[in-house]
Order: sequence, then C-alpha cells, then structure tokens
Amino acid sequence: MRLSRYFMPTLREAPADAQIVSHQLMLRAGMIRQEAAGIYAWLPLGLKVLKKIEQVVREEMNRAGAVEILMPTLQLADLWRESGRYEDYGEEMLRIRDRHDRDLLYGPTAEEVVTDIFRGYVKSYKDLPLNLYNIQWKFRDERRPRFGVMRGREFLMKDAYSFDIDEAAARRAYNRMFLAYLNVYARLGLKAVPVKADPGPIGGDMSHEFMILADTGESEVFAHRDLVEMGAPGPDIDWDGDLEPEVSRRTSLYAASDEMHDAARFDALPEDKRMTARGIEVGHIFYFGEKYSKPMKATVTGPDGREATVQMGSYGVGVSRLAGAIIEASHDAAGIIWPDSVAPFGAVVLNLRPGDAGCDAACQDAYRALTAAGLDPLYDDRDDRPGAKFAAADLVGIPWQLIVGPKGLAEGVVELKRRATGERQSLPLEAALKAITG
Repeated sequence: MRLSRYFMPTLREAPADAQIVSHQLMLRAGMIRQEAAGIYAWLPLGLKVLKKIEQVVREEMNRAGAVEILMPTLQLADLWRESGRYEDYGEEMLRIRDRHDRDLLYGPTAEEVVTDIFRGYVKSYKDLPLNLYNIQWKFRDERRPRFGVMRGREFLMKDAYSFDIDEAAARRAYNRMFLAYLNVYARLGLKAVPVKADPGPIGGDMSHEFMILADTGESEVFAHRDLVEMGAPGPDIDWDGDLEPEVSRRTSLYAASDEMHDAARFDALPEDKRMTARGIEVGHIFYFGEKYSKPMKATVTGPDGREATVQMGSYGVGVSRLAGAIIEASHDAAGIIWPDSVAPFGAVVLNLRPGDAGCDAACQDAYRALTAAGLDPLYDDRDDRPGAKFAAADLVGIPWQLIVGPKGLAEGVVELKRRATGERQSLPLEAALKAITG
C-alpha cells in the first residue's frame, strides 16, 4: 500500500480527554475515531490490527476444539426473561422495541442465545462435549466510558460456551480453554498471568482472569515469579489428553489480583519468588454449571436414558480491548511498538527523496520484494520531510523500517531499523530485505 493513497490521519497531539497511553496513541496513529462516548469507528490502520488479533484468537479456539458460530447483536428479551436476567441486569442493558412491539436488547453477552441454540439441536450425551464460540460486537451502556477501547460501550468480544454431561467433563473443557488462552496471549506478544477470580455463588476453583503485565495496568497483581516466567504450553498439546497436570502446574502457584489477594499466603513465599506488578484484565473463564441450562431446560438424554441438565462454562476474550492492552504493554515515547503477529504492516519503506530516480527505483524493488514475501508492506512515497516520515513510522509502530535515501544509495546501502529495539544497520538492499524476510 502506498501511503499517498492510504487513509491514515495521524495527529501531532492527542486530544486532552485521552487519559491513558493506548487511547492517546490510537488516536494519534489514526487507528480509531470517537463517534460518541465509548463508541469508536475503526479506521484502516486500527481495523487491520483488530482483524489480526481476531484471527489469532480464532485459530487458537479452533485448535482447542471449539466451533465458531455467529450470533446476532440484537437478542429477544423473552430469552433473558426465561433465564431470569432481564430485569436484574440493570441500566447497562440497551433495551429496544421493534415495530411489532417486541422487546429486544443489544446483547451485552450471549449465554441465553447460545443456550437456546444448543437446546434446539442437541438431545443426546453422545453429541457432547461441545464448545461454541462467537466473535461479535457487544454493547454495555457504561455510565462513564473511558480509556478509549479499554473500557468502551461497544466492543468486540470472543465469547465461548461449553456444554458437558457432568462436572468432570466440564472441567476438561475448562482446562482446554485455560491453556488455549495462554497460547493466544503468547502469540500476541504478551506476558499473561492467570489469576484466581471470584467464582460467585457456584464456588469451586474454576474461575480465572488473565492479566497482562503493564505499568499502566488497572489492578495490582501478586504472583509467584515462576508462574510469571512460565512459557505458554504451545501448539503441540494433545487437546484430547489429560490436561489437568499442565493446568495444575500453573494453578498450584500463587497468583491473585488485589481483589482476591491473600497477603498471608503471598508473604509465605520465598522473598525472591514474590512478584508484584500492574495488570490489565484481557480474559475471563468461568464455570457456571446449570445457571442457564436449568431455567432454560437445556437437557440431553444421558447414558442411563434419563434426562440430564447440561453443565456449562463461559470463556471471554476482549478482542478490541486487546488492541489497547497490547499498546499499554508495548510502547515508548515515540509511539506504538507492535508485535510482528498483529502489526498493521510487516514493514514500511521510507523514500527520503521521492522523484529521485535512484530512490524511486530502489523503493519499488523493495516494495515488490516485500510484497512477494507476504510482508504486506507500506510504502511512504509522500513528498514530505524525512523527519516527519521517521516520526510517523515510529508512531504507528511498524516492526521494520527500510530507509532509502540518495546518500546511502551512493554508497550502495540502505538503512534498516528494527522498531522494537531501535537498532539500525546500513546494509546493501538485498541484505536488508533478507534480514526482514528471514
């Protein structure tokens, strides 16, 4: 993509009401535009990042055996009355009435809809286990939306729902999602810590939040250092095998946010193993048993021929929130530092003198080579000052900058900059391309 033909409306300064780094940088980089309080238009740069995050989440859900569906944003109020939540949910629910005088709502979550889908089709335990997931826009009418996409009213969310014959099977489903989430965050370049969450009236130990560590995090995280430094399980897991040991290896180590912190347990750890940091919640997994299946009569015929109410769990990832969270965890004074996996472009070619025959030819060669290698490059061919091009490239955080100028070409080299480290090298063009493409 030539930048002269692209739509990337960068700003020199962020609006005064943008309070946190991710909100400031997303506005300055031309990723989003606020349309109303807590409601954003995603501009081309932001949309590319959002789609890449979404795809990573999708691939890891599929790998763990979940099946994707797409549920509507508008839901029947009668389903929520059936579950008992319609009157209790509160003012965060946006209620709507259609021309036929039917009560609808803009879905803040989808337990009722997915339970209705399940009960309409699944009748036997032989069709279990089943995990259905959905990547869809949600709406919660926050009283004070703030912090950009980190706490908006409209947001993109992956929500998965497991259905099992009993609690033991439900735990196996929970373990799959627990480990799949760790793989998601690792692929996004994030250090995620699973912390025990409040299970509510159901009790038990099957409720975890996933916190990524960032200096600007909203919560304090207290954790065993070995857990923080433990890598993700990776793609070679036997998803049909016994995952309990792999999960227990992590859940046996202390980790809690300030809401669930047990100071005595934490202080009992060896001093060199105690770690505290700020964290941002980016996911929540939760077993809720028969909370929705019982009132909505989602049952299957069990192996004994009797009707059994299915056991359910839910697994949420804030996809749009992750775009902001990655920035919170990965930025510097100059702008965003995207991990390669979700960067809007793989590399940017900076032409320091458009119109110069040598610069134009070298940039075209580089652009074609990077495109052929699947890097989806951005070509800054604008007639602008070099300093402005450098600032824009740093601001939007593209991993590689290939800088082409007449002085370097006269010496047979171009400059290559790695955004994450700031390292610069002067190399022949072919060598620079090889360094980018590997």
